[in-house]
Amino acid sequence: QVQLVESGGGLVQAGGSLRLSCAASIRTSSPYYMGWFRQAPGKEREFVSAIRWSDSSTYYTDSLKGRFTLSKDNAKNTVILQMNSLKPEDTAVYFCAARISNLSGFSFANPSHYAYWGQGTQVTVSS
Repeated sequence: QVQLVESGGGLVQAGGSLRLSCAASIRTSSPYYMGWFRQAPGKEREFVSAIRWSDSSTYYTDSLKGRFTLSKDNAKNTVILQMNSLKPEDTAVYFCAARISNLSGFSFANPSHYAYWGQGTQVTVSS
């Protein structure tokens, strides 16, 4: 059983920063990929960023490049999403996701390819 525990959401003014963390409780191996998705009210869940654990390759949705940075702490099986220059349109519930085992045809941006999810953390950016 893998549990993902998120922290760091909150309310911030436009232009501000927030740092989200997600700790994965994994006993026997490291993750294959970990990622972040977000879902605004009335919208579908969308890809934000992902990291491949083996070589720390990171991926971002194009609109967020340059503002969001994803990193990891190997020792703690934790990913950190640093969000800068936040905009009101970044307001959403942010979900951490993990894929532990390899998957043929895996797409880091496809939420259905992740087996484990956190409970979500609210990020609200005021104008």
